[in-house]
Order: sequence, then structure tokens, then C-alpha cells
Amino acid sequence: SMQCLPGLVLALSSLLGALALLQLSLYLRAPSRYGKHEERLCRPRGQLPARCAWFLQELPSFLVPALLLALRSPPRLEPLGCRLLCCLFCWHYFYRTFIYPFFTRGRPFPLQLLFFGMLFCIYNGFLQGYYLIYCAEYPNDWCTDIRFTSGLLLFLLGMGINIHSDLLLRQLRKPGEVTYKIPQGGLFTYVSGANYFGEIVEWFGFAIATWSLPAFAFAFFTLCCIGPRAYHHHRYYLKTFTDYPKSRKALIPFIF
Repeated sequence: SMQCLPGLVLALSSLLGALALLQLSLYLRAPSRYGKHEERLCRPRGQLPARCAWFLQELPSFLVPALLLALRSPPRLEPLGCRLLCCLFCWHYFYRTFIYPFFTRGRPFPLQLLFFGMLFCIYNGFLQGYYLIYCAEYPNDWCTDIRFTSGLLLFLLGMGINIHSDLLLRQLRKPGEVTYKIPQGGLFTYVSGANYFGEIVEWFGFAIATWSLPAFAFAFFTLCCIGPRAYHHHRYYLKTFTDYPKSRKALIPFIF
């Protein structure tokens, strides 16, 4: 059966941190070319409908930890804190895999980005699942620890912001529409990237609740990956809409 290898956890977490810095350097100056930032004159040849692409991309993040849990013998059911943390990760990706894609109205997704997205979800799904299922050691009262409770609250708050912001974005378009409009309501009152802000808060909450290197590396990766995208969305809105609210920030209310 699979054993816990702390050196493997350290190596994979460190690589994830390096990938985060690479993402930041690649996309801080120019956004990745899909959605509203797609080059109209040179669209990628291979594309999939957004619903299919999101389903395929996010699925490994749900399946890989579930498979690791199924393969563990005997099954790991204790302590409760460990089980809850693994469930939080799978809960997010259950939503992103089986619910979110069937409501999204996004543009077709480039196959190249889908491929790299799936690779990342396999990698990160393995790292987080492997650590929590085979390596993590928590005291029996971890569920009452301030790190767990505060992290859980942040996770739930972030997930709520993320889901609510996605709902507001969907309501901007009628079925079949592909035009972009100014997001209104919710946290969009204060930031252009409310959905991204919610996801960043969510994963930093998860990192605090697990108090682990893999989770902090993932939270840092999320910040470096979708933080710049929120910034470029903000610039796009300011450039495209003359009536765009000047008081809005890009990602963090009242700061940035």
C-alpha cells in the first residue's frame, strides 16, 4: 500500500510554489488568451464548448483524491478534522465539476489551455489528497482549534462569494449572448474580480484550516494565477466602458 513520503510532499509543494512564480511572471504583463482577452484575429484552431471544457478540466481534482481515499487500506476515517478537510477540497471540486459547467455561458475554450489545466488538476489533486489521506496528522480536537475554525469560516465565506459572483456574471448574458457587460451587485460593487477574490479567500482559508505546506503552496498558486487575471479584467473594463465605476478596485476592496 502507499506510504507517506515527506520528501515527496516537500518536493511537490516546492514545485507548486515555483509554478506560481512562473505564472506570475508570464501573465502579469499580458493576460492568457481566452475569454475576453482572446485575440480575435488569431483564434486557436482547437476549441471546446465552455461547459465541456470546464467539466473535463476540473474533474481530476475531484476524482484523484477520491481514488486515493478508495485505495487506502484500511480506509482513513479518523481524526474527524482530517476527514472534514479532505471533504472541503472535494466539495469545492464537486461544485466546479458537476454543477458550475452546466450553468456557465462562457466562450469556447482553447484545447491547449484545457490540456495544461487538466495536468495541473491531476498534479494538485494528487498533492492535496496524498497529503491529507496519507501524511497529515491532526490531534483529535483539531476541529476546535482556532486555525481550523477560522480557516473553515474563511473557506465558506470565499466559496459563497465565488458562487454568488458567478451567478451575477451569468445573469449578465441571455442564452446565446457572447457580449461583455459591466458586472453589477454583490462584491462587484467594490472589485472587478469578485469571483477571483472569493476563490483566493477560499483557498487561503483552506490553507489555514489544514495548516500544511501543500495547501499554502496551492493558495499562493491561486493568487499568482487568477490575481493577474483580475487585474487584466479590470483594465479591460476601464478601457471598454466609458461609464465603468472609477471607484472599483481590481481584486481587493479598497486596496488594489
